[in-house]
Amino acid sequence: METLKTTAKRKIRVAVLYGGRSSEHEVSLQSATNVIQNLDRSRFEIVPIGIDKQGSWFLGHDPFPQLGESGELQLSADDERRLFTPDLIGKQPAIARSLTSHAHSADRIFDVVFPVIHGPHCEDGTVQGLLELADVPYVGSGVLASSVGMDKDVSKRLIKASGLNIPPFLSIKQGHWMQDPDSFCREVRAQLKLPLFVKPANTGSSVGVQKIKDYAALNTAIDTAFTYDTKVIVEQGIDAMEIEIAVLESLHYGHDPIISVPGEIRPQNGHEFYSYESKYLDANGYALFIPAPVAEPIQEKLKQVAKAIFALLDCEGMARVDLFLEKGTDQIYFNEINTIPGFTQISMYPKLMVASGMEYKDLLSHLIDLAIDRHSRKSLLCREYVPE
Repeated sequence: METLKTTAKRKIRVAVLYGGRSSEHEVSLQSATNVIQNLDRSRFEIVPIGIDKQGSWFLGHDPFPQLGESGELQLSADDERRLFTPDLIGKQPAIARSLTSHAHSADRIFDVVFPVIHGPHCEDGTVQGLLELADVPYVGSGVLASSVGMDKDVSKRLIKASGLNIPPFLSIKQGHWMQDPDSFCREVRAQLKLPLFVKPANTGSSVGVQKIKDYAALNTAIDTAFTYDTKVIVEQGIDAMEIEIAVLESLHYGHDPIISVPGEIRPQNGHEFYSYESKYLDANGYALFIPAPVAEPIQEKLKQVAKAIFALLDCEGMARVDLFLEKGTDQIYFNEINTIPGFTQISMYPKLMVASGMEYKDLLSHLIDLAIDRHSRKSLLCREYVPE
């Protein structure tokens, strides 16, 4: 691949990848709309690529005619612009070529991919692995951090092993639940105190998350969570402030990442926690406080914890670290990490970075530059063993 530098001859072609096969498909469309509208047109040419809920990839047109009456990106599933479909896997090359009009092209239609996709089959390392195989630069963390970051069970266990605090929790896979739900419920009663949060282990945007105040509601809540994932966690609630911090890798390789000011999310309007409904369906479902109303020494401690978690989970590019600050004790607990945080108009990650001195357009350019630089470094690695 040619060196990707902005020149008078050609802008860098950025494929904005959106949609996807997860329950956060619609949220992705909102995020991609904002990214497309804020990319620096003096440096970048935008190539929209949408993934439908069946996993097929479609090359978009000029992005702005694709904006519907709502002002949000629309996914155009046009067979003439189909780039890839999972049905191609395992078929004879001649058949595969006949199924896509772009398969014969020797030139890539983009230089770097900006994934703005959320949830399973998207930000969990699946797409990142495909892009690694294709040797394409892409924004954000690699396969490992993406996968670990998506799995709330694994990420919490790693954070706990490092010595940082996590809320008490238990996890269970669907097969074990189907065999003996009563045993697990007894274990929950014995080890965890109410209230409890029941969560699919591998979703974001609070999809499938429920707060329960009575053990009698546990079975139903777990059954519901299993409609979104094959592993579920049950976590003890903490009386705490919900804190989010944006972390951004430095353009100076090896330097410490940029850490935003902490922000607080406070559910309101009858919402007991920061649920999907409060985020996306109720315009008054929450209030944001940026910076969070905590003393400066506590802010610094929160930032240091976020920085440590970013490194512990081997993140690259960006991540939003979600923490709990326990009321009365100021103990900090890890909640979760998002390696592809939301980029919608209401999303905390860009808001936190703007509050910390980096404008939205500059943030997007920074992330793309990081992706290109990382790919350039990795391209220098030896791909075969040469005995000394």
